Amino acid sequence: MLTLSEHLARIDEVGYTIVEDAIDLGLIDELNDDLLRLESDLGIVPAHNRFEGLRTTRIYNLLAHGPLFEQIPVHSAILPICEGVLDAGLLVSSLSSIAIGSDEVAQPIHADDQIIPLPKPHPATVCNTMWALTDFTEENGATRLMPGTHKADSSPDFTSEYESIPAEMSKGSVLVWHGSLWHGGGANRTDHRRVGIAMNYCAGYIRQQENQQLGLDLKSVESFEPRLQELCGFAIYRGLIGHINKKSPSERLFVTNVESPLIWDLAQ
Repeated sequence: MLTLSEHLARIDEVGYTIVEDAIDLGLIDELNDDLLRLESDLGIVPAHNRFEGLRTTRIYNLLAHGPLFEQIPVHSAILPICEGVLDAGLLVSSLSSIAIGSDEVAQPIHADDQIIPLPKPHPATVCNTMWALTDFTEENGATRLMPGTHKADSSPDFTSEYESIPAEMSKGSVLVWHGSLWHGGGANRTDHRRVGIAMNYCAGYIRQQENQQLGLDLKSVESFEPRLQELCGFAIYRGLIGHINKKSPSERLFVTNVESPLIWDLAQ
């Protein structure tokens, strides 16, 4: 098993790391069962574009669908790595499931931060993870990676083909990567679905991909553990960004005895 510093060094060097057997298989099985229930209850079907996949089902905004998913953003085996790539003020950018069906073609190679208008290369603004809810193999659509491309001075072209390698890993493992890394979902040439959960984070000063503040019921957020509230954006980044009349969103919305002093208050 790699140490935290070893995982961070690997991300710095090649753009990604795999945390083997990181998640208890009991939790993985619960997640699989609940995703199947949601897919049926919500009538989830594949999208009509190649990027999301014509034979791929995705369930978005999972934190809105029950307490089981609350364990994902704060998982102790994964969150410290993502904090090391970004910082402790990181936010939940999106939380969704991705089930790649049989005969799905490969997703276009892309970088998760390529719509952010910053020159490349740049410090990480995004750190994303993929939880393997099934085994990930080259045959069933394991995420394709292009090691070292997080240091490139450009982003990929969706219409081009690139050489890549599969992030093969066992059920219960987690892939963590720098948001500038070129990657994409693989083609599924098997009779079984490849199922994963994409737990994506962004820096505290970057706008979240999914609007957590409007996408979540506030009564549910009030019951979140404090760290999860912070990760969803109900806090202040570095003592300033996101305050409301010098108070954090959690102080404004919920009954709390915790005060969040602003950086201005330190200038005595």
